[in-house]
Amino acid sequence: MNKDQNILTDTFGRAHGYLRISLIERCNLRCTYCMPAEGIPLSPKSHLMSYEEVYTIAKTFADYGVSKIRITGGEPLVRKDFPLILEKLASLPVELALTTNAVAVDRYLDTFKKFRLNHINVSLDSLDAEKFKQITRRDYFEKVWRNFHTLIEHGFKVKLNAVLMKGINEDEVVDFIRLTEKLPISVRFIEFMPFDGNRWNLDKLVSYQEVLQKAQDAFGKHEVVRLDDAPNDTSKNFKIKGYEGSFAIISTVTNPFCDSCNRLRLTANGRLKNCLFSASESDLLTPLRLGKPIEPIISKAVQSKFGVRGGMDTLEKLKDPKFHSQNRSMIAIGG
Repeated sequence: MNKDQNILTDTFGRAHGYLRISLIERCNLRCTYCMPAEGIPLSPKSHLMSYEEVYTIAKTFADYGVSKIRITGGEPLVRKDFPLILEKLASLPVELALTTNAVAVDRYLDTFKKFRLNHINVSLDSLDAEKFKQITRRDYFEKVWRNFHTLIEHGFKVKLNAVLMKGINEDEVVDFIRLTEKLPISVRFIEFMPFDGNRWNLDKLVSYQEVLQKAQDAFGKHEVVRLDDAPNDTSKNFKIKGYEGSFAIISTVTNPFCDSCNRLRLTANGRLKNCLFSASESDLLTPLRLGKPIEPIISKAVQSKFGVRGGMDTLEKLKDPKFHSQNRSMIAIGG
């Protein structure tokens, strides 16, 4: 296939320059919104992409215009050959980023620096140790908190991702924003999304408007400043006047950003998902192992992308379990 052909542009004119690659389905936490309490059946190791296959598929996307790759999991740092994968990806002409729970980042600081991984998103849903334990089903808060600050001290560009759930952590919105007073970070509040096994319902959702109202009530309406969003940004960005950092709201449910979406996802077992909400997947790994071209499969997957949320274009459809129960759990998709 000619590399001048734009196989990464869909029927709505959206060019996809951002690829999120999940390296592994396993994780050292058990977050309630991500993994069902009973766990999930994990893919056998032979079904997962090897480091060479990760690189080969990533290079194909880079050849056709992907300029940013985010490494996700599961927890990507659980994978033993993570440094080797990062080294291979660093040879591509792309910006590299990582999403992690930060449990193990202290072991990889030099590796990150060596292979130009500067953008790190830390998933942290509570600033309270007991609540953290309740959400993650693990007692790692102190370690994560320490590693979060270590990343900042070492000069990494850090964003903090917090999934908000009513009755659990929505009372911490203001505390999270206060972190940005003296820290050069972006705190990003993510609306709770429906995935297999996470018992989603609309009543658990803390909406964009609710988060913004909490900020305005705490700091004053005129102290909360709307910032310009970057092209293809998934979030609406704000800051408190005089604060060093900023905060953002990712309103995937109540106010989706589908019009400007430029993201594709590759699961750890080599399946391409054209939308986080869609249950549709395209197997790239099997044809790759058979020596067949994967470009036509990529093109077909991109062309079949829906305009909004994998076809769930209304809240009524989003509330219907038959739509989202066919999708993977979040841990099996990749964060």
